[in-house]
Amino acid sequence: MAAAGSPLPPLPAAFKAVQHHLKTATDHEKRDPVIAYYCRLYSMQTAMAIDSKSNDCRGFLIKLMDLLEQMKTQLQGTDAITNEVVGQAHVENYALRLFSFADNNDRAGTFNKTVVKSFYTASLLFDVLQVFGEISEDLLKHRKYARWKSAYIHDCLRKGETPIAGPFGGEEGGVEAPPPMGFKDLPPQQPGVNQFPPPANQVPPGAHAPPTTPAETPSDVVPSQPAAVSYDNYLQPTASGGVSLTPDEMNKASKMCRYAISALQYEDVPTAVDNLQKALRLLTTGKES
Repeated sequence: MAAAGSPLPPLPAAFKAVQHHLKTATDHEKRDPVIAYYCRLYSMQTAMAIDSKSNDCRGFLIKLMDLLEQMKTQLQGTDAITNEVVGQAHVENYALRLFSFADNNDRAGTFNKTVVKSFYTASLLFDVLQVFGEISEDLLKHRKYARWKSAYIHDCLRKGETPIAGPFGGEEGGVEAPPPMGFKDLPPQQPGVNQFPPPANQVPPGAHAPPTTPAETPSDVVPSQPAAVSYDNYLQPTASGGVSLTPDEMNKASKMCRYAISALQYEDVPTAVDNLQKALRLLTTGKES
């Protein structure tokens, strides 16, 4: 991929806010170039808003723009690059898969570096979704919860303590998330454990198929689609009954339907059904979750 031939200069201190998004792009260079592209696009847009005039920042941005152009050329036949709706659905579904994987392991009492990094990477990808516009309140809650959980589990592992599984108060219980950790601060990786879960339905070379019981499922396997996530008291229940929708809510429902159509083009029926159900819920209740 382009990064190998076009290395970026050292990251200016002013751009520290996007260092982990750029690291995520590098980690996904071969695994998922679409994720790498949008992580870099988000980083460029965010960095430009911070400083586009000083010499070191401008020099970095020029190199990053060049790299994005090279990637765009290499991926020109990829729908997720040429079609914004498909691209948004790709990033969102990937983020939700990571989130669901981490949440399921957390609730099952499986605590390790892979779970920490999956939560944290999901939170970064929720950031990246801002390149497509304002993200929904539901995804904002996912981002806050994922960032809090990654920091909490990481801190417990560092102290040798056993984390409490699942939500235990969340924002409504007065629990504030510690500052996000850096990648260099994560616990040492255990031998044989991937930094990121492999793509859906893929078992690492030389590995056996994962067992079916949650407690025994390896932490480097991601479910093929987002599982239903219940936050207990973290998310509020929705009301039922017909409502009058605003133009913005109508647009959101329309976008969910387009996501469903995009998913069907890839024969991803579960994702299509999930988005259609979200659209129907929004149209009948006025709420997204």
